[in-house]
Amino acid sequence: MLTAEEARIIGAIAEKSLVTPEHYPLSLNAVITACNQSTNREPVVAYSEATVETALEGLRDKKVARRIKAVGQRVVKHRHVLDETLGLDRPQLAVMTLLLLRGPQTPGELKTRSARLYPFGSLADVEAVLGQLAGPEHALVANLARRPGQKESRWAELLTSSAADATAARAAAPAPVTTVPRPPAAVSEPPPARAFTPSPPSTQPIAVRNPATGAVMREVEVDSAASVEAKVRRAREAQASWAARPYDAR
Repeated sequence: MLTAEEARIIGAIAEKSLVTPEHYPLSLNAVITACNQSTNREPVVAYSEATVETALEGLRDKKVARRIKAVGQRVVKHRHVLDETLGLDRPQLAVMTLLLLRGPQTPGELKTRSARLYPFGSLADVEAVLGQLAGPEHALVANLARRPGQKESRWAELLTSSAADATAARAAAPAPVTTVPRPPAAVSEPPPARAFTPSPPSTQPIAVRNPATGAVMREVEVDSAASVEAKVRRAREAQASWAARPYDAR
């Protein structure tokens, strides 16, 4: 299994071998630049030289990368051997490279993004390659469940531990349980409502108390129905004259 850093680095090297073969193999600085570029990468990273060197060493131990130093060259360069180790042809390498660099994708996304790596003629061609990579000969990719509102399902590579673990967890998840709705229970008739008899209004004054001490500060008289009607009537009578006043006078 590859770490996330190893997957990004081997994907970046494979991409450059397909897109810019004239600048391949890559020096250490070129590998760092390819990993940290902000386009065609998800997520965007900022690897240090030490991180890349450690990951390159891990890739060599896993037999998917090599160091090259040609005669007369002072700089050590790096190349991938994914195609040799995994037995991939160019279309299969292009799909694996995209999945390593950008995570799970739909066949439509893979076709759109693979134009520079390999010109697939149709969506069916991409799906055929995915079927090959998912088959027992390779077992390098897996089909994920569809996202809500998405017509196509996504495909993920299985070279990284995180992708393989997530795929295994989805496969081991129990199937959703379909519940059969129960018929509604018989509803009994509610008892007849009791007639509501309002209590006679209180004539006792309301005591306003200090919330801190509980002492009575004052008492407020309770309005009767007649006094409320009188206040409403006086307010309506006053409203007409108040509305006629100029703004400054108010």
